[in-house]
Amino acid sequence: MRMKPKTADKIATVVIVILALFIVVLLLGLLGFILFRGIGQINWHFLTSAPQLLKGGGGIGPQLFNSIFLLVLTLIITIPLGWGGGIYMAEYAKPGRITSFIRLVVEVLSSFPSIVIGLFGLLLIVNTFGLGFSLLSGAMALAIFNLPLMVRTTEQAFRAVPKEQKEAGLALGLSKWKIITSILLPVALPSLITGTILASGRIFGEAAALMFTAGMSSPPLDFTDWNPTSPRSPINPLRPAETLAVHIWKVNSEGIGPDSKEVAAGASAVLVILVLAFNLSARWIGRVVYRRMTASK
Repeated sequence: MRMKPKTADKIATVVIVILALFIVVLLLGLLGFILFRGIGQINWHFLTSAPQLLKGGGGIGPQLFNSIFLLVLTLIITIPLGWGGGIYMAEYAKPGRITSFIRLVVEVLSSFPSIVIGLFGLLLIVNTFGLGFSLLSGAMALAIFNLPLMVRTTEQAFRAVPKEQKEAGLALGLSKWKIITSILLPVALPSLITGTILASGRIFGEAAALMFTAGMSSPPLDFTDWNPTSPRSPINPLRPAETLAVHIWKVNSEGIGPDSKEVAAGASAVLVILVLAFNLSARWIGRVVYRRMTASK
């Protein structure tokens, strides 16, 4: 017996709604479990003090700062390259073998496991380039890791802009670069910010690639020394830096302190809160910038 179209539509709608609710419940359950375990460990001392290896009472201050500083360095490298590559693929690249090859390279690069990117960074950036285990090495490795996502997101954002807006700019005699910066970019900006947010979330949570590039330890930091060439300066990009994600893995696997489980739970909660706060603030900033650039309410 053939099912009626309205009945099939209702069944499909119910199934889709159930799947969507399952995803939401799964996400809320995961976040709730992590926050429930670790929220009680979070205080000012925990967020600012250095970790303790053999005794309890340590914190995640250096690791938290390293994660934020690494995010800034990575975005400084990734945004110009990713946005530039996406704009080229969307507006300048002509259909052909070269363009198809570039797109294939981007797709293949996006499928590489992070551990492979880490080993590549270890061989090329750390050893061959001589940068050693450092924040800059980690930022360069994560830039390679995130470039495919940034390029694809940028290309799709520019291709999604209605052709009528581009044709209106051409009719007014505007140059191609002027059309990109004044017409296409403001419309594509929300999607660009979304892609940047996704890339940033991967930066916060990445551990495998950073173990081989940024290192698994941090020197004692002097937050009164802001000379970027000083080995103990927090803004020195050439110093080793253990990030929060690496610290969580290290504490869970090698922690011998009496409160290692509590530290790992608290650090996990901080990482989740950091990612959520960054996502929400970045989306708010994106809406504000979009309204100002397009003069919309």
